[in-house]
Amino acid sequence: MKSYYDIVGDGGSDIVGQVEAQQERIVRSLSGVRNLVAVGSGKGGVGKSTLTMQLACALRASGHAVSILDADLNGPCQARLGGLKAWIPVPGERGVPLPKAPNGIGVVSMGSMVPEPRAVDFASVASGSSHTWRATREFTILRELLASMDWGALDFLLVDLPPGAERIVQYAELLGSSSLFILVTIPSDLSRGVVARSIDALANTPNRILGYIENMDGYYCADCGNVKPLFPASSKVKLDLACLGSVPFDPELAALCDRGGSLSDSPQSVSWQSVKRIVEKVVRAASAKALCSEEKA
Repeated sequence: MKSYYDIVGDGGSDIVGQVEAQQERIVRSLSGVRNLVAVGSGKGGVGKSTLTMQLACALRASGHAVSILDADLNGPCQARLGGLKAWIPVPGERGVPLPKAPNGIGVVSMGSMVPEPRAVDFASVASGSSHTWRATREFTILRELLASMDWGALDFLLVDLPPGAERIVQYAELLGSSSLFILVTIPSDLSRGVVARSIDALANTPNRILGYIENMDGYYCADCGNVKPLFPASSKVKLDLACLGSVPFDPELAALCDRGGSLSDSPQSVSWQSVKRIVEKVVRAASAKALCSEEKA
């Protein structure tokens, strides 16, 4: 079997020209986005998607224009979190207008285009070989979403990444060297160990990590008003990264997420106050990054 290295030329497809043209479209489409922030982990099940939506709500509440791109094509959550159902993309003069959640946040998610419980399927050119090109198809779709949507003027575009510490570098390359990262963990050595791998992977890229968030740090008890321990104290795995803050597990948030609500609907919530404090740090860190870039320029 020939490898890619044995192929000579592009068979007249002008694939390089097509990629360059698409890259130019991506640059134009994102020209109004001041901060592109990818929210990742490497570990699944840490509440990353939920936290991404809550960060977006807190950013919007503080006066920032914000939208979300759900990059988890196979397990999209942002459509449900945003209370969005069926959506048909219709191109406009400047691209496809963003579907807006009831909270006013633009949300682009495969969950709006492929209804539950259908799986997101990628047709294969050969039966039984979809694994050989599925990742290529996924990134092609993400690139097309970045290029074709009318993102408009945004202070923040949050990108909800799927799990996979080894893939985080691919997303860093896709989103560009100026994109920022926030990593999410839970207070367990198992989760921290995977996040540490993501930190190590991103160390080989020019992308900057703003810090990490410790999600589900305790359990908020509505009956007593206290935050109780949820995980054993973790001290073996240290993350060489600034901690942006911690958010306790909140049963009220779990109920809100299922019906497309947000902690912003419950402003006195302990979890909401935690998210707002984290967003203040994110905004300051992003502003410091922008100032540093301007000085270098």
